[in-house]
Amino acid sequence: MSENQSKCCGVVGLQWGDEGKGKVVDLLAAEHDAVVRYNGGANAGHSVVVRGERFSLHLIPSGILYPSKLAVIGNGVVLDPDKLLEEIDGLKARGVDVSGLVVSDRAHVVMPYHKFEDAAREEALKSARLQRASEGGSESGGVSEIGTTRRGIGPAYAEKVHRSGAVRVRDLLSPAMLSERISAAIETKRSLPGSAGDAAFDAERVTAWALEVGEALRPMVRDTVYLLNGMVASGKRVLFESANGTLLDVDHGTYPFVTGSSCAIAGVGTGSGVPVQRVGRVIGVMKAYSTRVGAGPLPTELAGPGPEGAIGDRIRTRGREFGTTTGRPRRVGWLDLVAVKYSAMINGATGLALTMLDVLAGMETIRVCTGYGAAGGAGAGAGGGGGVSERFVPDAEGLGKVEPRYTDLPGFGSEIGACRARADLPREARAYVEFIESQVGLPVELLSVGPGREQTIVRA
Repeated sequence: MSENQSKCCGVVGLQWGDEGKGKVVDLLAAEHDAVVRYNGGANAGHSVVVRGERFSLHLIPSGILYPSKLAVIGNGVVLDPDKLLEEIDGLKARGVDVSGLVVSDRAHVVMPYHKFEDAAREEALKSARLQRASEGGSESGGVSEIGTTRRGIGPAYAEKVHRSGAVRVRDLLSPAMLSERISAAIETKRSLPGSAGDAAFDAERVTAWALEVGEALRPMVRDTVYLLNGMVASGKRVLFESANGTLLDVDHGTYPFVTGSSCAIAGVGTGSGVPVQRVGRVIGVMKAYSTRVGAGPLPTELAGPGPEGAIGDRIRTRGREFGTTTGRPRRVGWLDLVAVKYSAMINGATGLALTMLDVLAGMETIRVCTGYGAAGGAGAGAGGGGGVSERFVPDAEGLGKVEPRYTDLPGFGSEIGACRARADLPREARAYVEFIESQVGLPVELLSVGPGREQTIVRA
């Protein structure tokens, strides 16, 4: 591995998002010169606590909280200008220096009609599901709503692939081209129910808005591909930040309940223009349990009116498991190591960051899924044959049919937020961490025992 390679690091989530990537990126940013978001949009939400003050970031990389660092929104991001400018204003109001923020001129723009399209599609799919149920069919059968944030992310990525009406950040600075692209895009969407008369489909109004936000963004717009490759070539340390968890990756996640972008480390190449071969260290971030927002399978889910639901509610409350972007309560489950091992493989992870361990304090027993069987015990259903499988199923229908097989570990009663070394942890908590390391085959390099920067145990 070259010296320059080793100075580039990637941070990816190994579950369904909300793993604590923001905190990990914030910690690692201290030793890097630039932090780069390479995928996703305003559907992502990262929370970082600095000296007791909580910052919620959606589009801006977590490294922005270090004034000397470059924070780059890469070309693979779909940019909501309103959300970005709102986020900038919020940070400025709290005394954060945002002069290091750079936006790729190649990033695609989330337009008002994308948000309309996103919401309209979700409502149509919901109506279809309810109609099936009213006719005696199953609500779970057939196609159902994805559970998107309705931020226009999927339609913006679709427009990017369709090409003809797509708007990039650089187009916001070119009035003639911008007007043509917006008019072309709107013409293709006029058939959407409810679009007639909606402001999102007024080409003149949308163009005026786009020109206005373009001028506001102009000082930040750069050719980030040359910028970043130049930094790497000169030996600068660059940190790449994924916006969503690997299990939401459009190719490798629980399809179709996924996001519209490449969340895995391979997305660095397409989403920033820096070859992924330059990334010498990949930190996979995982919670001490599982969570998911929206629809889609969660094999270890703790839900319902009984004891399991009560455990899920306890974890949700202690872990503040409510969406940073939407405020929706997250679904909660036991740790699924089958899923984590799959994601670690996909990303070529070199180490782990384990977060939210403190949330499990007080548990008498902690369950960990270490294999899948088929519902009803008729075989694994996850790789063929009977028995128990250790293969993940990157398909919603297939994953919905597996039955988790658990290993039970003793819980730990004491709170651990004040621990600053592994030796300070209760014996049972150390055993839990060591079990994860042995199962995944990777060291836990960073261990979070609370939301603050200082509440992180770094592996010696």
